[in-house]
Amino acid sequence: MEGPTARLPPVVPPPRLPALTLAARLERKARGYLGKVRRLARSLSPRLAYPQDAWAGPWLTPAEVRVYLGMDPRDREHACRVARHLLRDHPGAAPELVAAALLHDCGKSIRPYRVAERVLVGAVPNRVARLLPFGALSVRAYHPELGAQLLARAGARPQVTRLVARHHHAGGDPGAALLHHYDDLE
Repeated sequence: MEGPTARLPPVVPPPRLPALTLAARLERKARGYLGKVRRLARSLSPRLAYPQDAWAGPWLTPAEVRVYLGMDPRDREHACRVARHLLRDHPGAAPELVAAALLHDCGKSIRPYRVAERVLVGAVPNRVARLLPFGALSVRAYHPELGAQLLARAGARPQVTRLVARHHHAGGDPGAALLHHYDDLE
């Protein structure tokens, strides 16, 4: 049985990720780009996306479900894959971490999903995008903060909001670092 009610004992915090060698970091980046290419192919039409909304719902509060359902189906499908991969490797992950995985890209929902725009913006490194505050680049660069604001206004759990805000810049937060790791792999 899956879902938050399947675990009764208290959940321990996620382990810290070990420091990676240069070769391991390069391999991780290469896998990340390969994943982005696969995701791009699936992103050509919302009809090609199959988010697992029924699976995701029990992990979210009613306020979080409203935010989640406001996301594009392609972003929801990606979010479900991130959450499932996280749970595959960390079956005792805190429900708030799983919810954050499902909502980590909700800040992108403030702008309509345009495939060509997402492809072009995705080619710009995040550090550069933060220096160029224009439309889609700005949304890409600041979607963690935008998502956290959206979640806070909706009444989401504070820990979920914090993890979403930090998922690209963990700053020593092991949960946010884990979320970033699985987002990068997907």
